Amino acid sequence: MSDLQQYIKKRKERDEAFANGYDEGYKEFKIGEQLKQARIEAGITQEELAIQLNTKKSAISRIENHAQDIKLSTLQNFARIMGKELRIQLI
Repeated sequence: MSDLQQYIKKRKERDEAFANGYDEGYKEFKIGEQLKQARIEAGITQEELAIQLNTKKSAISRIENHAQDIKLSTLQNFARIMGKELRIQLI
């Protein structure tokens, strides 16, 4: 276990507010980071993606950095532009 993982584990044990918000916040961060990596791998800038999605660069930045309340249609369009397939899984 890395030092960061140990810190997070200990912090969750002693700080209930941190523990309650951490997992949900991490999920949102992870989705945004995956979208960002797909965009970078496709060689597309935020500005180029914004034009194709008919939105502003700031909206793309917000999605990549916060990923809160993203419409399914936006995710589908994002994936299509990146040449990816969107899969939703309930486990």
